[in-house]
Amino acid sequence: MTAEHQAEHDYGATPGGVVEPPAVVLPERRLFSHRARRLRDLSRRMRSMADFLGFAARLAQAQHQVLQKRTSTFTPDSQAFDLALEHGMPPLSVQSLQADLDWQEDLDALCDALELNVGQAQQQLIRQLRQLEHKTRQDIATEVLEAGTGTEDFRAFMPLVAAALQVAWLRQCSVLPRPPKRAEGTAQTVCPCCGALPVASLVQVGRERSRVRYMQCSICAAEWYMERARCTTCFETGKLDYVSLEGEDGKRPLPVRAEACGDCHSYVKIIHLDTEVDADALADDLASLGLDIMIARERDIGRSSYNPWMVAG
Repeated sequence: MTAEHQAEHDYGATPGGVVEPPAVVLPERRLFSHRARRLRDLSRRMRSMADFLGFAARLAQAQHQVLQKRTSTFTPDSQAFDLALEHGMPPLSVQSLQADLDWQEDLDALCDALELNVGQAQQQLIRQLRQLEHKTRQDIATEVLEAGTGTEDFRAFMPLVAAALQVAWLRQCSVLPRPPKRAEGTAQTVCPCCGALPVASLVQVGRERSRVRYMQCSICAAEWYMERARCTTCFETGKLDYVSLEGEDGKRPLPVRAEACGDCHSYVKIIHLDTEVDADALADDLASLGLDIMIARERDIGRSSYNPWMVAG
């Protein structure tokens, strides 16, 4: 393990320049395809996690197929969206839209796309999921949207249900008339589009966002600007450590560090696209599970982000 205090110029504020980075960035419809490629690459690199990451890659590819082929029957109320955007409220609130979005149809389509491409154990899980009552599925979805760990009986279904929810919310988020404004105060800890927790933070690349940090939503995949060298939970700056895993060669196998705060005793991962441009928030978070395990063993701090694909692990 390495625990490092980074200098302000390395984990400092947004770099100066003429172009102001966007406060909120809506997801692209190709996100799931990119995520599947990244997971396939990581499954080859992380041999000890090959089966787990390989299944995750097939799940992400199924998400891409469903998003491209299926049209939602949900018709958004444009006036409600405009009103939410005007007043700084999440226009796709997970609490408000869970009963309205046809995510269960996305779940059935995901099962169809996935079932023939996985092993017997996963096929049995899919068959069991198909047999669950509508309300039971709804209860599992509520657990996901509330960033829970689920009950033991239904925990194994949570990644599949979460995958369907991600398809449903990304579909709506990608066609919002405009991004919402960046939230203020403690509201910055959740997604400005849907109100869910982030999965991780990303140090971005590109002309407008080079070396700027964004949080990525665990559900709709929207990104919102978050200053570097500042805790993403309590916003303090004085007691931050940057923790990473290193291989036998002394190098980090993944472009991932954990930003640990001594004030609120929480941590969030920072994934560096400026180190590996193909990195993905959810995929690299899964692949760096060892970092979470190490922190749980060695530090009395909790994770402030949420990855619904990780709960079954």
